[in-house]
Amino acid sequence: MTQDREEHRVVLVTGPSGAGRSTAIHAFEDLGYEVIDNLPFSLVPRLLEGPPLVRPLALGIDVRNRDFSAAGLIELIDRLTARPDITPEVLFIDCSSDELIRRYSQTRRRHPLSPGDEPAQGIAREIDLLAPIRVRADVLIDTSEMTPHDLRAEIGRWYDKGGTARLAVSVQSFSYKRGVPRGVDMIFDCRFLQNPHWEPELRDLDGRDLAVADYVEADARFEEFFRLLTEMFELLLPAQLDEGKPHFSIGFGCSGGQHRSVAVAEKLAKALADRGWQVSKRHRELERRATVARTGSAG
Repeated sequence: MTQDREEHRVVLVTGPSGAGRSTAIHAFEDLGYEVIDNLPFSLVPRLLEGPPLVRPLALGIDVRNRDFSAAGLIELIDRLTARPDITPEVLFIDCSSDELIRRYSQTRRRHPLSPGDEPAQGIAREIDLLAPIRVRADVLIDTSEMTPHDLRAEIGRWYDKGGTARLAVSVQSFSYKRGVPRGVDMIFDCRFLQNPHWEPELRDLDGRDLAVADYVEADARFEEFFRLLTEMFELLLPAQLDEGKPHFSIGFGCSGGQHRSVAVAEKLAKALADRGWQVSKRHRELERRATVARTGSAG
């Protein structure tokens, strides 16, 4: 069972231009993956309907794809997820806009979305265009402070099929007001914990702040809740790995997705990382807020 799942592993590699997607694609080639770059979306199902895959597949996707659209990519992800013979993953190679501008300035390259304008305009457009895909990512690697060598090493840690099998664990927070995120394997409701929103000095902070985390953990129910949570994942994650599952996503929700869910997600991510699991963190509402702030300031 494990081998069959690995042979049908399909990694969709995307992210803003200049973040390192091409470096990642070359890293997959070195790891023995079959790699196809910039294949039109319409041809992907036809590719997978051919002979069974004998190697894991990495598909490079960016805004230069002939029929690229965020909606089209999300539809492709959903179609692949629905297939019992395919284990799709979305790898998002990210980078801060300031660092992307610096990289374009150094290389004097033209941005694909603003060939006649300053790169900053194209970078802003592309980040906004890819925002729905970023939210759907199974693995997110931020290359803002990475060299190409660092990125290759990180790809190897996540995807080296020749080394020790790894389970990519994603821990994310969200607001129930905006709906439950798709593709999450297990979801926990944190709304039973005391809410920092009602404390004026904590209201504008988020769960990554120590004061907020301390407030949430001061709830009399928190210690037992978190103990049971970690014990459960000490049992479940090795079982998921034994079954050949390449990634496992854990979601924590609260009213606004700012305080309680973020604090619990941060604490669990650290606990799992300390136990040797490969963990990425996502905070959906905080990312949305940052995107709105960036778009508003740009306008």
